[in-house]
Amino acid sequence: MVARAVPGCWDSVAPHTLCRVRAIAAGDALSEACSVAARSDLLAALPLLRRAVERCDVAGRVMAAANCALWPTISTALGTGGLAEVWQACTTLREHRGDGHVAVLLVHGIEGIDAHLLAAGTTGVPAELLRDNRGWSEEDWKGAMSSLASHGLLHTDGRATDAGRTLHASVEEQTDRLATSPYADLSDAAAADLCGAVSTCAREIAASGMLPFPNPMGLPRAG
Repeated sequence: MVARAVPGCWDSVAPHTLCRVRAIAAGDALSEACSVAARSDLLAALPLLRRAVERCDVAGRVMAAANCALWPTISTALGTGGLAEVWQACTTLREHRGDGHVAVLLVHGIEGIDAHLLAAGTTGVPAELLRDNRGWSEEDWKGAMSSLASHGLLHTDGRATDAGRTLHASVEEQTDRLATSPYADLSDAAAADLCGAVSTCAREIAASGMLPFPNPMGLPRAG
């Protein structure tokens, strides 16, 4: 699906233009979905987000490295201290975790389609939602499901077996562990402040209806 879009999409819009517009749109969306108090908390937490991003080790993490490289461009184009910078910081940290997740999947020999099948079978996200939004064919999906079933990780109806749930939990635990380094030098109080600021925003975004639930990211409603 990505190969069909890239690099042909750059004939329609230049990469630096798209990145700038994306940041503007994200900042506007945060402004629309979040209350004045929530936005104030996010902006107050921006120094903590910057510290976390500066701690990102991007060696071997291609998406985190790419998003860190975008920082000067976005700051120059949009200025610093706004919601667009908050969004870019959160995106960079999210991709840092995502890169670690891919590394853990590789260690376990889990391919992309297998990871989505295990997620669907464990979390209850509709399998068709993941399949269609990621661009896999029904044939590929059925073949991967059959393979995971033959290895004792899925039941024939797509539900994860005990072994599949154990594997999925292990992948998530290792992913979380690899994602902790950006926050290592934050005090407990600073980490709590940062968590509180982004959690309030997340709850308000979820309540706004801006995001569908369930969704192809497998993102649950904020608690």
